Amino acid sequence: MNQEKRSPGATSKVPEQEPFKVRGAREKVLEVAIGKELRAFRTQQKMTVFALAEATGLSIGMLSKIENGNTSPSLTTLQALSHALSVPLTAFFRGFEESRCAVLTRAGEGAETARRGTRAGHQYHLLGHIGSNASGVVVEPYLITLTEVPDVYPVFQHDGIETMYMLEGEVDYRHGNKVFSLRPGDTLHFDADAPHGPEVMVKLPIRYLSVIASPQSN
Repeated sequence: MNQEKRSPGATSKVPEQEPFKVRGAREKVLEVAIGKELRAFRTQQKMTVFALAEATGLSIGMLSKIENGNTSPSLTTLQALSHALSVPLTAFFRGFEESRCAVLTRAGEGAETARRGTRAGHQYHLLGHIGSNASGVVVEPYLITLTEVPDVYPVFQHDGIETMYMLEGEVDYRHGNKVFSLRPGDTLHFDADAPHGPEVMVKLPIRYLSVIASPQSN
């Protein structure tokens, strides 16, 4: 068995992002939404900032400030931008006006579901689901409980990226040609396109969170 060994002293590079950074009270939410839409329209039309500046008579510096949400453009400025980009003036407010979804699933209320490869003693509870959304990504969070050793171990293979977080028990989990020993508190993050699934159920019951993120289909 090709066992992936732990390296206590090893460290991985942390992405230079701050997803949980608290937004300041002074952040201009409307300006940021307008800037994102402006940049999106400009890049979709393969127009440089210089070309847009020439078409509107605005300076490159001003356009940069608008795209970065650092200034509040006047209606006259937005009108010039809408003419240059051939989009309705109201299109710049689309991101600000869009509703955002949130799904709350109370303890014990997750919908029990079946996945391809499911065997007896394997319970899958879908903890929430948001369909079509502005992010272009579909995320499916599951609480998975394994209580029996199957005759044939299930093997999964699907689109997207999957993250497992162990809550209880121990399992040797295969991903491609590697096997990872997972215990409570461990996290496994992997490309779900490779064959994956439990190789050996070391200690039952096994419970873990599985979060699958995949591109939203049109």
